[in-house]
Amino acid sequence: MKITKAKLKVILDNHKLWLNNNGGKRANLHSADLRSADLRSANLYSANLRSADLRSADLRSANLYSANLRSANLRSANLYSANLHSADLRSADLGSADLSSADLRSADLSSANLSSADLSSAATPKRYLQVSCIGSRKGMTTYCFEDNYIWCGCWKGSLNDFETRVKETHKNNKQFLSEYIGFIKYIKSLKVEPVKR
Repeated sequence: MKITKAKLKVILDNHKLWLNNNGGKRANLHSADLRSADLRSANLYSANLRSADLRSADLRSANLYSANLRSANLRSANLYSANLHSADLRSADLGSADLSSADLRSADLSSANLSSADLSSAATPKRYLQVSCIGSRKGMTTYCFEDNYIWCGCWKGSLNDFETRVKETHKNNKQFLSEYIGFIKYIKSLKVEPVKR
């Protein structure tokens, strides 16, 4: 259901009243169509945005602390400097989203799609490494150390599975093979093995 600007304003105003214990109502935008919505600096603390369509939405500096964004579509959304601390982002699509300088501490990113997402200067609970302009796509490739998980375009999986896929797919293209294998080797060189006692 597409939310009009007027209806969104009413929902946000009621949410503000709820947050200040002045009546109102917690924002419930479950499955709402908020494509390209202007939510810059919006206070959506603890709001329900589960399964919401937020593609290309402007959420710069928005307060999404403890918000439910599970299974939300945030593809190409601008979340620059957004507060996503403790947000539920399980299975959310954050492909090509701008998460630079966002606060993702204690956020649950389980099964989230981070393909081509910009995580530069983001505060994250896990360590991510990103590289752009390599291989056949010349897009962003993202690796999570703690989960041993990599996103490359629409492909995602473990580092070992990625290496196998790269060797099969690019066996006849030395340049792409070399670029991807170089990135894989770099990741492996940064992995810290536990100290044996």
